Amino acid sequence: MTKKIRMVQVGCGKMSQEIIKYALAKGIEIVGAVDNRPEAIGQDLGVYLGYEQALGIKISSDPHEVFQNCDADVALVTIASYIKDFMPSLEIPLTYGVNVLTIGEEALYPWTTSVAETNRLDKIAKANNVTISGTGMQDIYWVLFPTLMAAGMNDVQKISGEVSYDVEHYGKALAEAHGVGYDQERFDKEIANATDLPSYSWMTAEAICAKMDWTIKRIAQKNVPIVLDKDIPSKTMERTIKAGEAIGMSAVATIETVQGPVVEVGCTGKVYQAGEGDLCTWSIEGTPSMQFEVTKPDTPKHTCATLINRIPTVINSNAGYITIDQLQPVEYMTYPAHLYLDKK
Repeated sequence: MTKKIRMVQVGCGKMSQEIIKYALAKGIEIVGAVDNRPEAIGQDLGVYLGYEQALGIKISSDPHEVFQNCDADVALVTIASYIKDFMPSLEIPLTYGVNVLTIGEEALYPWTTSVAETNRLDKIAKANNVTISGTGMQDIYWVLFPTLMAAGMNDVQKISGEVSYDVEHYGKALAEAHGVGYDQERFDKEIANATDLPSYSWMTAEAICAKMDWTIKRIAQKNVPIVLDKDIPSKTMERTIKAGEAIGMSAVATIETVQGPVVEVGCTGKVYQAGEGDLCTWSIEGTPSMQFEVTKPDTPKHTCATLINRIPTVINSNAGYITIDQLQPVEYMTYPAHLYLDKK
């Protein structure tokens, strides 16, 4: 394919600053931008994101207007973590025949956590001959990394992972999904005891099982608030988190499989204190056992780079809601992104 990939950015918050930069570096043409924040509407996308020059794309609050007036190949949706919270933003591009890729964490593997919504998106995508998928840091470093390493083993008994990230890097929606600023009572009610709020560990563990072709027998999770005995400022929440309020949470999801192996993923998202860094460490028990890690990964930038590098695999895919275990392998793009598209 010789024509550049044409992209619409849906959600122009913190992450989009890196996303647009990375997209342009890979020869992707930005043809539209959508955001409903009053301060963003009508602004040039480049100016709003703090770039040195304008991009000639005005941010609109009307997604229908944007998709009606541009011939986009893909929409990158960066609005919220849980599918129920941004369904229209996923549905609308699909109805216009535009592929969708999102870093909303649940979208990585939502088949059991948002059954009705995922099946609806799958149906809309198939009806319009396009693909929708979820990606992000979890894609390579939380799913493909441990499952690839397992290929060097003769027997696998348990896959264990521990990851952490600073919620300040991602925006208010993610921070609230981790209970930042919640007191104990609210955390228990809305997060710890919520039966319909799977942690990011949950989706990751399920995606690992899908990639390994393991059947889930039992799955459980535990969400624990992280609380300090002192105040700590949060730029994302635009206030000081008081002593005794949650600065984030630690979530552990454990899966027992029919085939025997256990998958356990621990995920910590919180407001970091000085000197803290991200974590991505794994161990696999079996023959032979092994441990491996990415030392202090730059999770926001890896998330954005993976999102861009995933675009060709989504456009190349069959129509429907296609999770990463069924997509072509993601790869580093030495050349412009459109050169990685299959000839159709």
